[in-house]
Amino acid sequence: MAEFTSYMAIALQEAEAAAARGEVPVGAVLVDPRGNILARNGNRTREQADPSAHAEMLVIRSACAALQSERLNDCDLYVTLEPCPACAATIGAARIARLYYGAADPKSGGIEQGPRIFSHPQCHHHPEVYGGIDEARSAALLRNFFATLR
Repeated sequence: MAEFTSYMAIALQEAEAAAARGEVPVGAVLVDPRGNILARNGNRTREQADPSAHAEMLVIRSACAALQSERLNDCDLYVTLEPCPACAATIGAARIARLYYGAADPKSGGIEQGPRIFSHPQCHHHPEVYGGIDEARSAALLRNFFATLR
């Protein structure tokens, strides 16, 4: 069995870069089965004037374009915040194998909060889900970002 390597530290770097751009600090990294990083990014909704430019969406789009495939079979996605319902649906459509996320999102989450996208019978693919990876760092980054706005 291969040794587990977390890429959450890289996702956190992307979240910090997003915060520096004035974006909600969420970062994501998409990794292939051999551990190669296919894409990494942070939220860019304001920069791109695109409400769907969430970190997860950006890395999925980038990796699919690079691989010229709509499927990311056996790939792992690391994201600092529990994905929203739209991102969760895209994760399922891309057939991502494993999802690792940091902080839970009681307000807008779609995995273990809110609509729980992967538990619906309409969901065609359910990745393995691991929450709470570097949760304290992810949550602190978000808390500090929103505290500066108040």
